Amino acid sequence: MTSHETERMTSTHGRECETVRRAAAADMEPVTVSGSAAFQAQYAGRDIAAGLIAGSMAIPLSVGIAMMSEYPIKVGLATVAFACLVGWINAWFKPGNYIGCPGIAAGLAPVLAVGVATFGLDNMAFAILLTATIQAIIWFFNWQRYILVAVPVYLVEGLLAGVGLKIALKFLAFTYELPPGMEAADSFLNGARIQMILISMAGYGLFVYLFLKFKHTQPAVPYFVIIVAGITLAQFVTVPMLSMEDTELKLALPIPHFDSALTFLYMLGFAVMLAMIDVIEQVMSNAAIEKIDPLKRKCNSNNSLFAIWIANMGSSFFGGMTNLDGLAKSTTNRLAGAYTKFSVLIIGCVVTFFTFNTHSLEYLPKFALAVIMIFSGWKMIEGLVHVTHHGPYAMILAILCGVLVFKVGIFEGLLIAMAVHGIVHYMVYANLDKMPGRAIVKRYIDDLKRSGADVS
Repeated sequence: MTSHETERMTSTHGRECETVRRAAAADMEPVTVSGSAAFQAQYAGRDIAAGLIAGSMAIPLSVGIAMMSEYPIKVGLATVAFACLVGWINAWFKPGNYIGCPGIAAGLAPVLAVGVATFGLDNMAFAILLTATIQAIIWFFNWQRYILVAVPVYLVEGLLAGVGLKIALKFLAFTYELPPGMEAADSFLNGARIQMILISMAGYGLFVYLFLKFKHTQPAVPYFVIIVAGITLAQFVTVPMLSMEDTELKLALPIPHFDSALTFLYMLGFAVMLAMIDVIEQVMSNAAIEKIDPLKRKCNSNNSLFAIWIANMGSSFFGGMTNLDGLAKSTTNRLAGAYTKFSVLIIGCVVTFFTFNTHSLEYLPKFALAVIMIFSGWKMIEGLVHVTHHGPYAMILAILCGVLVFKVGIFEGLLIAMAVHGIVHYMVYANLDKMPGRAIVKRYIDDLKRSGADVS
């Protein structure tokens, strides 16, 4: 590494810290509120219409994310409905953002799936309770300002890219799956499978075309079209349909069942990672939601975290999942005409209907769901483009993080990437700047303190 590259990497890191400090400081500035964040009579009609549109779009996304997370679909939908209710109530007295739409996040789906595989679905309620508790501590002390400095944004983009690849490959099988009895015993490719692949390719092409055409005006259009087209096609062509068990929703204390204390320690580490990713995604989403707010109102990320940890803690009592105000659904909510969080209450009503009428979802073809989820995975991978302005070092590390997350695992991949990031900076300061190890550690701690002082 040349001295010029070292200077560039150091200055880039300094600019990133300064950007984070400014964003955190802006987050704590006094906010001039244009009316209530929860409801304004003059926007009620627009909020109702937006809620119906965004709620309809949220159904297939929530179904796909629940399946990716290895959770029952009904539990996933119930989590979204509950988070919408909490988000709307919170908007009356602690508004975080004004048009954000709560829901289960695609970026956390493989993380939850790892948790289910490791601890079992019965123990995940306690894991979500731990996650909510950690988020409550982060909210109480406003530690989200430190997390954004400790974990570079480009590492999060790399992590999401690795997760996006996992999602895309997970649902790729749905694009060529055949109904029972139509598979050929002697070959993989038969007429029926070729037809299924062509249908899926045509569906994906149509979805991408409509997304590019309407993404700035009505982003829900491609979702509606692919679902309606899929349901219509299924009346004339035999294709695999979505099927699910009618899971019973019941309240229960999130009490874990562990064989050893080591399992608890591993779950605690898992919950810390889950909480941090959830917090970082929410803060990043708030920065984008603020830009698309029709009334240019400021977001308060710590208030958003308040709603998140309450919703997460509440969902742990019925075996629910984690939530946050996702950017995709929030953008749809805004472009559909939302002005306040009243639209979120309508979204919750739409999702609640399907939560207790899950049999209606069995009319959805699997290939249509695959098209939506593969596209969602691709959009997460495409997020690496945002890393380019951080420089080549950030891009290399983001790609490394994505590969590690995909190959090794979300938890381990992020930790390894952060360790590499720390070692590189330590070597730069120790060998080129001739700083002793104690001074390097002190400089890092001072950076965190300075970032906190800017927003305290």
